[in-house]
Amino acid sequence: MRRRNPPSAAPKLLTAGALLLAASLATAGPAGTVTHLSGTISAKRADGSSKLLSISSEIQEGDELTTQRDTYARIKFADGGEVVMRPETALKIASYAYDEQKPGGDSVVLGLLRGGLRAITGLIGKRNRDAYKVQTTTATIGIRGTHFGALLCADNCIGVPTVSGQAPDNGLHVDVANGAIVVTNTAGQQLISAGQFGFVRDSLTPPVIRPPQEGIRVTMPQAVSQNNASGTGIGRDNQTQCAVQ
Repeated sequence: MRRRNPPSAAPKLLTAGALLLAASLATAGPAGTVTHLSGTISAKRADGSSKLLSISSEIQEGDELTTQRDTYARIKFADGGEVVMRPETALKIASYAYDEQKPGGDSVVLGLLRGGLRAITGLIGKRNRDAYKVQTTTATIGIRGTHFGALLCADNCIGVPTVSGQAPDNGLHVDVANGAIVVTNTAGQQLISAGQFGFVRDSLTPPVIRPPQEGIRVTMPQAVSQNNASGTGIGRDNQTQCAVQ
């Protein structure tokens, strides 16, 4: 009698793998959403496509967000963290992973390519602070559960007021409203606490604390900084985009 070979397990394994992949994709969800917008913001997706965003638009991991002139945009992330972008800012969502039940997988890596922002960390920053980073060409910002501002100048901050009346120095300007940040590059590391200001000239110059009269605090219009439904006021300023403290 001819023997029949047992059915192969490969189709079952492929089917199980497909189901797991589908479940993973179904539960991944967006990284965040646009909650406030005045002006024009676009997103360049990881696949190379681009689209204009509006209020309630979803933000995905891998997006490069760009605000146009006179545009302010506020993003709320899945873990409750928030970012407000000032005009002519480019921000890359380099990595975002959040599962309320799996803190070990947390990841927030934002790339500030140009311009400025204010940020309030969410649950990820509270339970896994080493998982949250903002990267720039001059230094990386790590957090200690915080509310902070960052402004990256490269001959594009002429409209930002200063005590001297001159444009801010080129480099990374930071300020901390609550908590603390750690600014690090190849030349050194600097802890900056609430009420303090910091500056990094370039990637080869160590971060330093600046006195208040030389500090730049990124501020936002009230309409974007204040969320009447939920969230926290972020750098509210009724008139100016940035203010010297």
